[in-house]
Amino acid sequence: MIPYVRSLWYMAAWAEEVPSGSFLTRKVLDQPWLIMRLEDGSFTMLADRCPHRFAPLSRGRREGDSVFCGYHGLGFNALGKCVHNPFGTMMPPGAKVATYPILERHSALWFWPGDKEKADPELIPDFSFVEGPAVHQRAHLTMQANYELVTDNLMDLSHAEFLHDKTFGVNGALFVGRHAVRVDDTGAVWNNWDMDASTPPDWAKLLLAGDEKVDQWLHMRWHAPASMALFIGMAHSNSERTRLVVPPMCNPHIITPETSRSSHYFYTSEPGEEAAELARRVFVEEDEPMLEAVQEALGDGDLWSANPVSLPSDAGAIRARRELMKLRGLEVD
Repeated sequence: MIPYVRSLWYMAAWAEEVPSGSFLTRKVLDQPWLIMRLEDGSFTMLADRCPHRFAPLSRGRREGDSVFCGYHGLGFNALGKCVHNPFGTMMPPGAKVATYPILERHSALWFWPGDKEKADPELIPDFSFVEGPAVHQRAHLTMQANYELVTDNLMDLSHAEFLHDKTFGVNGALFVGRHAVRVDDTGAVWNNWDMDASTPPDWAKLLLAGDEKVDQWLHMRWHAPASMALFIGMAHSNSERTRLVVPPMCNPHIITPETSRSSHYFYTSEPGEEAAELARRVFVEEDEPMLEAVQEALGDGDLWSANPVSLPSDAGAIRARRELMKLRGLEVD
């Protein structure tokens, strides 16, 4: 299995997913974890595995900021230290639970699986748009595909013309647009499509006069390991993008490995059931079956070992993969 890069921030959950007074269980990077909101409002992330007989701590109970194993009663505090032994006052040697640094930023919980001394919060990508001014409806799902395959899908939006032709297609505008890939000074990879004087999507024609053309843009930003943000805009042609047809949109698409063959997908949609249903249709009914089929075709093999054909539209996805390979190489060295 290809190793995960450890010295990075990964998203564990939306903060609102963690229930007060209890805990959230979530498998990430092939291991089960338990996440608690502490009484002071901060968070802790403990391995969901008692060191005594390896029972899941989530099968126990929480008291204050401690969790007690439901098998033999050992209690652990928010730092993973054993603080209660029902069989005596001495704490068993080695009775501790692994922890990851975890903190809340932009309504999300981020964890650092590498060297704790290097866990700099300033390295968390900027997703401040999730908190306003537009209202975002936060959501999470799990896809049965490797996180890099999900990233490939998002970093090559040309698939929208085929897979999402009834939901998210742009009426062939991508084929006449300008495509550019760049890396900014934060290390983010940008995969940008700019489609000037293009035919608008069918839904937008209702907002326009006659056969009016529009300038459209789809800009996807990637930070390692798989934290992406999509910036969408549409303006009347020849207005230098000042006369917007609709307000610009920003959406997070943040992927965290659950296992080597499954991924957590964190995203937002506009408020309301209709918007939530559209997002579900795009991700669950259109993206997921295709990505699962690709995963099944690859099995446990790596994409590169299968010798894939590359298209010009793959440039952004390939660049993101190469950047991740560099980071992985630095940790191996």
